[in-house]
Amino acid sequence: MTAAAAAGAIPRRGPPMYSQKNLMSKKKDDFEDILEERRQSSDLRYAMKCYTPVVYKELSPCKPSAIKTIVLQSEQVQYVIRQLSKETGESLDIIQEEAAEILDEMGHSMHMGAVRFFAFTLSKIFKCLFRSICVNEDGMQKLQQAIQEHPVVLLPSHRSYIDFLLLSYILYTYDLALPVIAAGIDFLGMKIVGELLRKSGAFFMRRSFGGNKLYWAVFAEYVKTVLKNGYAPVEFYLEGTRSRTAKTLTPKFGLLNIVMDPFLKREVFDIYLVPISISYDRVLEESLYAHELLGVPKPKESTSGLLKARKILSEDFGSIHLYFGQPLSLRTLASGRINRCPFNLIPRHIPQKPSEEIQEFVSDTAFKIELLQIENMVLSPWILVAVVLLQNLPAIDFEHLVEKTVWLKGLTQAFGGFLDWPDNLCAHKAVRSALALHSNVASIVNGQVVLSDQGMESSVPEEPVFKKALSILLCGCYRNQLLNVFVRPAFVALALQMTHSSRKEEVYSNFTFWRDVFSDEFIFFPGISLKDFEEGCFLLTKCGTVQVTPQQIFVTEKGMAVISFLLAMFRPFVEGYQLICKYLSKEANEAFTEKQFVSGTRNFVSQLLETGSTQCYEVLSSDMQKNALAALVRLGVVSRLKMNGGFTYSVIKEALSKTSGMFESRISVRKPVAARL
Repeated sequence: MTAAAAAGAIPRRGPPMYSQKNLMSKKKDDFEDILEERRQSSDLRYAMKCYTPVVYKELSPCKPSAIKTIVLQSEQVQYVIRQLSKETGESLDIIQEEAAEILDEMGHSMHMGAVRFFAFTLSKIFKCLFRSICVNEDGMQKLQQAIQEHPVVLLPSHRSYIDFLLLSYILYTYDLALPVIAAGIDFLGMKIVGELLRKSGAFFMRRSFGGNKLYWAVFAEYVKTVLKNGYAPVEFYLEGTRSRTAKTLTPKFGLLNIVMDPFLKREVFDIYLVPISISYDRVLEESLYAHELLGVPKPKESTSGLLKARKILSEDFGSIHLYFGQPLSLRTLASGRINRCPFNLIPRHIPQKPSEEIQEFVSDTAFKIELLQIENMVLSPWILVAVVLLQNLPAIDFEHLVEKTVWLKGLTQAFGGFLDWPDNLCAHKAVRSALALHSNVASIVNGQVVLSDQGMESSVPEEPVFKKALSILLCGCYRNQLLNVFVRPAFVALALQMTHSSRKEEVYSNFTFWRDVFSDEFIFFPGISLKDFEEGCFLLTKCGTVQVTPQQIFVTEKGMAVISFLLAMFRPFVEGYQLICKYLSKEANEAFTEKQFVSGTRNFVSQLLETGSTQCYEVLSSDMQKNALAALVRLGVVSRLKMNGGFTYSVIKEALSKTSGMFESRISVRKPVAARL
């Protein structure tokens, strides 16, 4: 029996939007370093150059002030104003004035003085911080063509505050229209900087406005008006916020729903969605992120904080790679999936709740774009070093580190990873160079590579545990970038390790268990667990790790090293979720908030770490804790009840006992074989 037969008919959400991952390696030659010219010519001349970007062929440019007028006078906003007036008894003029105030707070403007100031200033800053900023030329050419044909939505990955500055800088360099960018309203608290951002194309959205009908109507109409006018691309982040762990976050659908609306209502012929992958050799906020994951409050955005951060200008942050993906036609994606006729039955200005069909389509599109972002992320040698180092704590001999890194390089390339390995350096020099760039994370001591002792002031509680956790999370953020390449074969390896037999249907059953449990940690396209399983098997077969027959899967003798490596790579997640289940079974109160759960888990695990009962420091991360809680809610182990002040959680003891038992039964079958390289 095949896995497909064992699984039965797997429901598919309309025609598939997900295609097999492209395993063809991309060429570094296709990238252009835009800083190279900046180092050889005048930054002032660059900032003051003649800037005449091409625009969408169907429409003439529209000034930001005109956009505000269009939004206020739009049928949709006027309809909502009338409805609110009836519901609240407020006069139309008062609500209209409130809508105008929302627009004044939100709206962007475009002032060439501010744009040229940023062009000059960012050139200086980027040349200090980065060795190179590499952009794929083919992607830029396709984007230039797309902007002239249809409205464009730019969808970059989000790892750093500088992502949106970087993207605007690149579009200015290539004489493309600067994007109108959705930014958090927190930036308005930064005096001068906030207004400069506004004058460079940023519009500001509140963090939460779901229950405010007027704000939602104004915001949605503002985004759609910018998009329909087509004089500039719209830019936002599907992840919603920066990823503190370098793992891609589960997509948010609100803004994607909004930008699709003009197409669904036939107000535009098509819209291009452009996935963009931004890869950093070293992230500017790496230390800040690690502290946040351990519960240290995020500092408030401020101009003074920005000025204090100028000391980083003396540091080396390596290179950045930006990969502009193939523009995706929304019309093509929707073909055969979406029936737009029902939109003709209701006037366009009346708000409609998206149908289940539309919600599924939006979800599928979001996951497709994020998977394309992941596929085109560029991996540096340091990421491989970080993976090996975390599997060999507390120290590893430098020669052994080089040997294992070279082995991992081959496996990464076999699995389709987009690796940027320096051609002009031997393996020893490449690893030394990576360690030098990340000397704040790891260093060579007497021929041994160890994690650096990153810590805080002595007043911090659990200082020894905190210090070690900080260094491991710093290193783990880089390891995480490789997890996306390995997650499917790794879950097959986990399933093989934990299954009592080699029967394919049982291995597939275990694979779906891990995929379901960790679907908040990693990005999987909805409803295609069988395809993910087949891809994992294919990659393991490709590198000689397993042999697959119609009924069984066998691990080869050669493949034991790969299986062991994959198990070790994902062990922190397996063990972390185990520890969280233990906490819930022994320590958790009858009802608790997310904040109580995070602090309780952290205290419980800290005690285990202090006594040496576990070495899983990564479970101290609030990211893992919150993902585990979401998974346990989804699996029916924890119930969630909405209260006035937020959500309250409670453990379903019987379900927790059963799930904990499933974890244990899948983990204690046999020990992994030590990797033999």
